[in-house]
Amino acid sequence: MTAEVAKYTIDQVEALELAPGSEHEKLEGWVPALASEDDLRQALEKAFDYRGDVTMTLRSGERIEAYIFNRLTGSTLADSFVQYFTPSAPEKRRLSYVDITRLEFSGKDRAAGKHWEDWVKAYNEKKAAGETNIALHPEALE
Repeated sequence: MTAEVAKYTIDQVEALELAPGSEHEKLEGWVPALASEDDLRQALEKAFDYRGDVTMTLRSGERIEAYIFNRLTGSTLADSFVQYFTPSAPEKRRLSYVDITRLEFSGKDRAAGKHWEDWVKAYNEKKAAGETNIALHPEALE
């Protein structure tokens, strides 16, 4: 350990580690208007960042409830793709943007209301109450 690092206390290090977070957009239940190619691209970017399932309606009328975990954006909708998992199939699937006519943020947003600041507050409250061996654990995912 260098002298530079040694001069900081644990509380000072924890204070330095707490960076302001970004505001989490509430997307659960949202059905974006997909009037243009740009609307679809923006909605699929949000779907990629969303921590819940989305329902995609295809040109064929088929509806797919899925978790989008990756996307590849090409110069056209036809060469842009999302990769997703469905609850009923364990394998990765791929779908072209051009086949998607409707998008619904239908699944529960697993990150809604969960903020780093809340976790730090809970930690500090336990610490102030004199608790030792403090550990913060995530909530169960149903």
